[in-house]
Amino acid sequence: MNIYVAASLFALLILVYWVISEIFTILFRFVGLPEEKARFQVTSILTGTGFTTRESEMVLSTKPRRRLARILMLFGYVFNITVVSAFINVFLSLSSAQFGNYFLGALIPFAAVALVFGLSRIRAVRRFFDRVISKAAGNITGHANDNAILLIDHIGKGTIAQVTLNQVPDYLVGVDLANSGLKEKRDILVMLVEHKDAKIDVPTAHTVFEKGDKLTVFGDYKTICKTFHAREYFA
Repeated sequence: MNIYVAASLFALLILVYWVISEIFTILFRFVGLPEEKARFQVTSILTGTGFTTRESEMVLSTKPRRRLARILMLFGYVFNITVVSAFINVFLSLSSAQFGNYFLGALIPFAAVALVFGLSRIRAVRRFFDRVISKAAGNITGHANDNAILLIDHIGKGTIAQVTLNQVPDYLVGVDLANSGLKEKRDILVMLVEHKDAKIDVPTAHTVFEKGDKLTVFGDYKTICKTFHAREYFA
């Protein structure tokens, strides 16, 4: 194999590997995992490291996440073999060529990959693609106006989650927290309320939820979803 072809193939595989990692990170975010936890678990599964933390329970807690993890495991196994094969081909090509004559040419595809990585780390670029993906996901699923739930962590049998109120449930409109029955009837504790202006408040008995609020709550996960009419989707 020509060194240029080998180097280009290897660089392309690195780029595809990264793209797949990003896609599955987005998919896990789409089913309610925070970005950092989703990215770590995708990297762990895709590389086959078998690194296990308490966060792995979050991946296995719902059928859609288990299905995504299973697909990623199978893909990662096949893809890892392909990457190793391409890596070996690059070095075999290097051993049969004059390194000095081909070095700069072989660096071009790797420079292109580095450029893509660099652009992806720019915050404005990531925000732009997040907005595009979020809008597309909402339109595709038809859930753009539904309330969203983001799983943050499991503590014992309870769950910490963030609920985005795109619409305030009818029974909570104009009702303060003291009279909402969330704690007494549903055993849901509202810990923080983040408003649309990014102001974060510790809720009081007089707190009234408004459209656009993000609530950090603790309780049974299914009960939280049912109570706030929330679905897992990219938010």
